[in-house]
Parts: sequence; C-alpha cells; structure tokens
Amino acid sequence: MMLQGHFIDTLLDVSYRDESNTAFNIWKYFRGITAPTFFTISGLIFSYLLIKAKRSGTVNMRMRKGFMRGLMLVGIGYLLRVPIFQWLFGRFNSYFLIIDVLQCIGLSLILTVLVYKITFKKTLVFSILMLLLGLTIFITEPLYRDLELTNVPKLFSNYLTKSNGSVFTILPWFGYMAFGAFIATLFYRYLERPRFKIAAVSGFLIVGLLLILKSSWLFNVLYFKLDIKLLQDVAYYNYLFTRLGNVLILFSLFYLAENYIKQPLILKIGQKTLSIYVIHFIIIYGSFTGIGLHQLIGKTLVPWQAIIGAIVFLITVCFISFHYVKTNAFLYSSARKIAEKIKTYTN
Repeated sequence: MMLQGHFIDTLLDVSYRDESNTAFNIWKYFRGITAPTFFTISGLIFSYLLIKAKRSGTVNMRMRKGFMRGLMLVGIGYLLRVPIFQWLFGRFNSYFLIIDVLQCIGLSLILTVLVYKITFKKTLVFSILMLLLGLTIFITEPLYRDLELTNVPKLFSNYLTKSNGSVFTILPWFGYMAFGAFIATLFYRYLERPRFKIAAVSGFLIVGLLLILKSSWLFNVLYFKLDIKLLQDVAYYNYLFTRLGNVLILFSLFYLAENYIKQPLILKIGQKTLSIYVIHFIIIYGSFTGIGLHQLIGKTLVPWQAIIGAIVFLITVCFISFHYVKTNAFLYSSARKIAEKIKTYTN
C-alpha cells in the first residue's frame, strides 16, 4: 500500500484526481489508512516483543535495542533528505529538517521504551497508560491541529507542527503507536486462552465498526451533556478515531486469514520493510542526488500507466531489497557497533 500509494500520488496527472470518480475515491480512502495501519502495527509488534522479553529476562537488552533502533530510524529519516549535491555547491537550507514517517516511528519507539521504564515494567500499568495516552492525543487533536511554533528552532518544532513542511508529526501519530501498544498487552495477557483468536477477531471487527459509525455520535452526545467545545470539534472532524476503526477491521480480517497469509514470501517482505522504505524513497524522491521519478517524470501519468507502473515499481523494489541490498542487517550492525563504542567510552 505504501509503495503503490507513493508511486501513484507522486506521478498521476492532476487532471485525473477527480473527487467525483469512484475508483479514485476508493484508492484515496485506502491510501489514507496506510499510515495509521503502519504506526499501529509497529506499536503492537514492538511492545509485544518488549513485554515478552520480560519472561526470558532480556527486557533490559530489548529496551536498549529499541532505544537504539529508534535513534537509527530518526537518523535515517534525516539522511534520506540530505541534498548532498546542493551542499557540495554551497547551497544550504533547512528543508532536510522536515519530519517524515521514519523520524516519527523512531521517536515513538523511544517514547514507548521510556513509558515502559517509567511504569517499572508493570504490564498492567503500561497497558492502562498507553490506552490513556492514545485517547488523550486523539481527543485533544483540535488543540494542536494548526499549531505554529515560530520561536522554536525547526529541529524541534518540526516534530510538532506542519507549518515548515513536515509530512508527519509526533502528535497525533504517536497515538496510533500507543493504541498498538495497548493491543499488544491484550495479546500478551490472553494469547494462550483457548478462544482468544475468535474473541480478538470479533473484538477488532465490532470495535472497529463502532469507531467508524458511532464515535462522532458519541462525542456529540458528550458535548451536549458536558458542554465541552473540544468534544464537538472532535466530532465534526473525527478522522483519527475513524481511521483507527479502519485499522482494527483490517486487523480482524488479516488475523482471521492468518493461516493463509503466512507464506514465506510475505514473511520475507515483512522482514525487509526498512530496506524497502529506503529503496523506494531513493527511487521516487531522489534522495542524496535529487534525481528521482518525481523529478524525471513528475505528475504526468494517465491512470493505466500509473497502475502498471506501480505494480512494476513494487516488484522492482522488493526484488532489489531481497537480492542486492542488505540495508537492515548493515544498519542494525552499525548501530550496535556505535552503541558498544559509546558504552565503552562511558564506562
């Protein structure tokens, strides 16, 4: 979804972006739930492994590893936007400081580790706190929706405001990570129960539908009862809870089809997500060189060209990540070496 979404959005001719076209609206809708799914599943997987490490006594190592991985993702996020050739010719600007998905996920991993440490590694306390964090971040979204921090350095303000061009900001996106972490605690606590899968699939589906169909109504009801303007603002622009509902329905469908999608190829793709992200970013947006499909082709493709191109692009990026690039292993290895050197110097 990320690969085809970025390819089509970057290269489809603007004249075909017709809001009255059913096919375009379906594509746009599903593209809109890609990032929420990405963040929620990241929070679920990372938190589940973090909590599970407590059983084997490796939780401190897992926390250090998560912290370093978070820093690494932040670093890669910045690196992908470094305009090397512009810098070589003495042209500098602050555009590379804008925040994208990798920085947000990286910082979210770091925050998750810190919350887990603050809760003294108590799973129940961690579970409740992450749920409350997710709810608070989503409900207060109108308060920071148009936030501007003109007097704060862009290195920091770009994490909280889009006024300088940031694609993602830590608020509200950490909210999805928090909900993912909460779901992880449910899996950890109840996974071994005999009917857990049936309960999980049903729960995801029911809660997802309720969030999509009834969450705005609920906030309106609360507004009329409590007379809190914030609740009305949430109800009238309720994209966060709606998207979370979409994510939960996807979870229910994929968990239900678990036995059918556990294919070696799909599992291998799941292990190469960082490589795939880095490669696709370089090809589309021209990281480092400034020469990518965005610069070479631009928004010129008609729909059939965009669709065929997206399929070819998806296959090509996966092929490169499988056979020619060892990005994940190399980066993780480098991060571990740096961490070991820092530890040596600080001891």
